[in-house]
Parts: sequence; structure tokens; C-alpha cells
Amino acid sequence: MKKILRPAWAEIDLDAIAYNTRNIKKLIGDKDLIAVVKANCYGHGVIDIIPTLLENGVSRFAVAMISEALEIRDNKITAPVMILGFTPLYLGEELINNNIEQTVYDLDYAKELSKIALTLNKKAKIHIAIDTGMGRIGFLPNEKSIDNITEICSLEGIEVIGIFTHFSTSDEKDKEYSHEQFTKMLSVMDTLKKRGIDIPLKHVANSGAIIDLPDTYLDAVRAGIILYGYYPSDEIDKNNLALKPALTLKATITNVKTLEKDMYVSYGRTFKTSNETIVATIPVGYADGYLRKLAENGKVIIKGEFAPIIGRICMDQFMIDVTNIPDVKIGDEVILLGEKNGLKYNADDMAKKLDTINYEVTCMLKSRLPRVYIKDTHIINVKNHI
Repeated sequence: MKKILRPAWAEIDLDAIAYNTRNIKKLIGDKDLIAVVKANCYGHGVIDIIPTLLENGVSRFAVAMISEALEIRDNKITAPVMILGFTPLYLGEELINNNIEQTVYDLDYAKELSKIALTLNKKAKIHIAIDTGMGRIGFLPNEKSIDNITEICSLEGIEVIGIFTHFSTSDEKDKEYSHEQFTKMLSVMDTLKKRGIDIPLKHVANSGAIIDLPDTYLDAVRAGIILYGYYPSDEIDKNNLALKPALTLKATITNVKTLEKDMYVSYGRTFKTSNETIVATIPVGYADGYLRKLAENGKVIIKGEFAPIIGRICMDQFMIDVTNIPDVKIGDEVILLGEKNGLKYNADDMAKKLDTINYEVTCMLKSRLPRVYIKDTHIINVKNHI
């Protein structure tokens, strides 16, 4: 077993990933489950998590860019992988030769991709994106787009695998706009069907819709944040799906000292001791994605209690006040993000503090934090950044 190369790490509970995946699969029934594993599985570690996803009901994967898809292929994973974003045409051969499915939303792009495929005596596999109200990528739901999609489906070097759209507000309590988007998508599919085009894999439901909008499941759903144990917002009905957060950010104390009254802690002298204070140092900082803003009334869990962050967070270290926590010593374990014995300070809590979303919190944890993978309470792999 590899050693953890620093006294700070992100612990990934593969049993929690399995639990979440099984519960999602139970909810969607016989629909295909597409796991969104972009951004290194939202910071959790794609290559070590994919086997667990496959074992528990995932049949397809979605990523944001070709580099992420190639990482999957380079690790001998043969399950279907689609790219949700743009891939430059100069990488068309890599797409086709590695059996990667590309999102398409432009006729000229599709024509060029078809030409590349024909030179390889292969077909380029694609998913057609429809913009029903996100204002991002995708064909707009109008007659011109229908004509373009019809032409794309006739291209000799193209195999159309799927068609999809993306909800912008499915995680909000008010579902009216999501229903409007879905209605537009159904209209596009119906118009195509009248032209004799029935694309096999239709998928629109994201994490919010998986929980709250079962009528939108179609042939497949795309699960993202819920795979990793977090809800997309506080406005969805959490009773519909039980989840367990998979990631815990941990570190060990590297220094303990007693400071006298009226001494300063960290850069800028923003914290001054009002009494004799026991200060412990934690070897994590903003270079790890543990942002300076977290110092404002921030806290960690140590020995079953909360300890406040004091002073500014440095690039690689920060300090906590452990005056009221007995017998803190070098080597004691600290939870920076997670929960234990009823105490919780997880990605939801951190997101509220940073005025952002839990997605960003897990994604911002840098690769220089080792990932430690746990199954059945045992470490099964350590991924160091070297």
C-alpha cells in the first residue's frame, strides 16, 4: 500500500458512492444511468471511483472535455463516454479512434467530423444538444435547427447516439421553467419523429430532475453531484432520495504551542490573543483550495469538538485555537470538511460560508491533497500528487 505523502488528505468513502448510486438506480428503475464524472468526479477522483459506479448500476459516463475522456480510456475503461462540451476538430481522430461520443450543436461541425470519420473508415458517435432555455450550447428549438439536425442524421460518417437538453432550474422549488424546457424538448423530438428520425437515447434529467421530476427521465438520466452524496440545493425534496457524502477532508496537527496574551497569529496581525492561548497548526492552506475566506468564523472538528480558526489562512498552513480542548498534541487528527459523531461541517456548510454551492467546494480541493480510498473501513488505494 502506498504511503500518504503529506499529513493532509481527502478521504473518499467508496461505500457511500455505492450507496448513493444504488439509491439513484432504484429511483430511476430501468432507465440508463449516466454518471457525470467531469472535473475528476467533482474532486473525488475519477479512475478510483468508476469501478464502484459500474458495479452499482451506472452504464454510461459523461465528461466535460476530451482530456477527461482520454484519461478514462487510458485506464482501460471501455464503457460509453460522452463529452458534454466542445472538442476542437483537430482532435476528431482522437475522438473517433477512442470510441468517444461527442456533443454536437452545429451543422458545419458535424459535416467536418463526418469527413474525418470517413477517412478512418469509421463513424463518429454523437449526441445532439438542444438549448431549451439554458442559453449555453445547443440547437435552439426552431425549424432551422430541425432542418440542420435532420441533415446531421443523414451524414454518412455520423452515428447519432443520443439527444439531450439541460435544465437550468430543476433544483429550484418552482418547477414551471423546467416544465417549459421539457415541453420544448418533447416538441423537438416529436417533430423529428414526424420526419422519420427517432434518436435512440434521449436524456434530459439532471440531479435536480432525478429527485423531483420523474416524468422527465426518458431513456436515461444524468446524475452528477448526487453520486457524491450532496443534494443540488436545499429546495428539492430530500425525502425522495437518501444520500451519504463520500468525501472527508482530514489533516493531522503539526505543531502545538502556548502563546501569551497580546500575541499575534498569522499574516497581517488580524488576530491577537486576549488571554494565554493554545494554538495548533494544520498543514493545509489556500493552495489546497482551502480558501482564505474560510478563516472568517471558520472551524474544524478535533476530538469531538469544534475548534475555531484564528488568523489568516496561509498558502500551506493555518492555525486553530485549542485552548478549551484537552490534551491536543502533534499527530492528532482533524476534520476540515466532513462530519463525525454528530458534528458536521461539510460541503454544504462551507458553501454557505463562501456564498457558493457545494459543487464548487468539492471541485476546488486541489490534486496536491492525496486522495485516500476507503472500502469496508479499509484503505484500498492512495493517490498522491507526484
